[in-house]
Amino acid sequence: MPNPLIAPYGSWKSPLTSDRIVSESLRLGQIALDGDRVFWIENRPKEGGRNTIVQGDAEGTLHDLTPAPLNVRSRVHEYGGGAYCVADNVVYFSNFSDQRLYRQHPDEVPEPITADARMYYADGIPDLQRRRLLCIREDHTLADQEPQNSIVSISLDNNSGHTCGTILVSGNDFYASPRLSPDEQQLAWLTWNHPNMPWDGTELWVADLGQDGSVRGPRCVAGGTDVSIFQPEWSPDGRLHFVSDQSGWWNLYRLDDEHMTALYPMEAEFGEPQWVFDQRLYGFASPGRVICAYTQNGFWHLGHLDTKQRTLERFDLPYTTFDDVHVQQSRILCTASSPADPMALIRIDADSQAVTVIRRSVDFSPEPRYLSMPSAVTYPTEDGATGHAFYYPPHNADYQAPPSERPPLLVKSHGGPTGASSPTFNLMIQFWTSRGFAVLDVNYGGSTGYGRAYRERLNGQWGIVDVDDCVSAVAALINRDVVDPARVTITGGSAGGFTTLCALTFRDCFTAGSSYYGVSDLEALVRDTHKFESRYLDRLVGPLPERKDLYEQRSPIHFTDRLSAPLILFQGLEDKVVPPNQAENMFNAVKAKGLPVAYIAFEGEQHGFRQAKHIKQVLDSELYFYSKIFGFVPADPVEAFPIANLDE
Repeated sequence: MPNPLIAPYGSWKSPLTSDRIVSESLRLGQIALDGDRVFWIENRPKEGGRNTIVQGDAEGTLHDLTPAPLNVRSRVHEYGGGAYCVADNVVYFSNFSDQRLYRQHPDEVPEPITADARMYYADGIPDLQRRRLLCIREDHTLADQEPQNSIVSISLDNNSGHTCGTILVSGNDFYASPRLSPDEQQLAWLTWNHPNMPWDGTELWVADLGQDGSVRGPRCVAGGTDVSIFQPEWSPDGRLHFVSDQSGWWNLYRLDDEHMTALYPMEAEFGEPQWVFDQRLYGFASPGRVICAYTQNGFWHLGHLDTKQRTLERFDLPYTTFDDVHVQQSRILCTASSPADPMALIRIDADSQAVTVIRRSVDFSPEPRYLSMPSAVTYPTEDGATGHAFYYPPHNADYQAPPSERPPLLVKSHGGPTGASSPTFNLMIQFWTSRGFAVLDVNYGGSTGYGRAYRERLNGQWGIVDVDDCVSAVAALINRDVVDPARVTITGGSAGGFTTLCALTFRDCFTAGSSYYGVSDLEALVRDTHKFESRYLDRLVGPLPERKDLYEQRSPIHFTDRLSAPLILFQGLEDKVVPPNQAENMFNAVKAKGLPVAYIAFEGEQHGFRQAKHIKQVLDSELYFYSKIFGFVPADPVEAFPIANLDE
């Protein structure tokens, strides 16, 4: 192997080009099982971000099921999830453009089974005994009112495509996770009301079903306004299980004669924030054997919980994240990844723990010599807690920096803000580390995976605790003398974009920043956003109009005179969650101040970028922006674009 070349950080040539990242990768998720067949959704940037259902058979042959231009994606809560289900080899799915439900028989063209009527559907389950689907419906037909959510039934004998379903349960603001008992005589579901989000407080309800399918005797069996319930599931013998954080941690419980039984209390999280529908972290291999994913200190594990012996055996697998867990006797299907292994759909034998890879999210195997391995970092926070982050040092075996140089640091603030970052294979991180950047992925106060108390550190403190934690994490690295304090940038999307803008405005730690569809005006966000998040800020900031003062004090748009670092903004023009005016107003204000600033907007993109050409442009543009601000020359040519107020 030749000796490494000496070159400044940021200028290293990497095989992980933006073209390669977008052309050879896809997103996998939303697994479903039907007999010996497995189904999943692939989000394909090369197809304009289209979602298609793929089927794998027992022989390992893969079949695309969704013909273009159909796009399997629900808009319920805007974030969707639970966009399809399968029963007796018939697929039912929500199409993005018209939000109608479609039915697809094998080798046939999909046909709509619901009306074209501004009704959105998600989280569907088959009730074959009554020839119907049960699902969540979001009604957008009410003028000058927020959408109404309910649980409805859709007849499978309907062939007209004119139905909007029959309401079974309604009256509350939100519903999720309808689940039929094995004998199809009971229905369980989750519900909650404004101002709660599902990780704040939800209720678990159960009702009997009459012969005609009507809901009878509904009753609340768990949860409340300050307890979050996640993923209700019936065991094969008809006992209701669920995850609750009443202990301060999302743990597994079973309902025994209307009483909750904790199956294995521990300081770990068996749940996650319900941003999308049909999230699954456990399933049943048998009535007393639960296969479950859980996270401790930011690392995910998969294990076997014996509910009779009350023992938890962790599987010995080389992965650090697990998601979308589905179980069929001894067969486990899930997605998994590690820092060295790209996300893949895998099958695990529950007895032998043998792993079979069904589908990889990346078509190439990156060489370890170009991959940075993360280490967990803890640090003291301003409010006396312990903060958490993952540090990725710059790494490229072909290069080393001049002896006296320390690397620029890119700090990532995840979205949500109720969310978390995990130590997993992430090409969007390796893109930077293989070019000579260090990356710090911060799980600031408010992140999930560290218990409810850590999550609630952000209540009333959004824009303060998250920013302070990012600053404290950077200080910990600077004290270790491993990064250049003069070249520290912060980046984030959505809520992470808000953290980014606050950090650049109210702190002097950062020398540049990038905001992806980030929030700059909190009051405008509440006014303009969709129903699901319209009261989110009641807890994160305070209720309106009573705490209007806090909304003004925390909004970077009102304090651009205090911003002293260059900024680049990226925005989708069809974003309904954080509308484009948030980025546009921030760009105009920073430009008027005379700071270097750029704004790049994308037609056809919503909240998050899905199209390959746009993902490529974002990566190249952010690299170009930092090269101009930090003074290095990228190894590969990147397209220049205007940066206002930048003296060449």
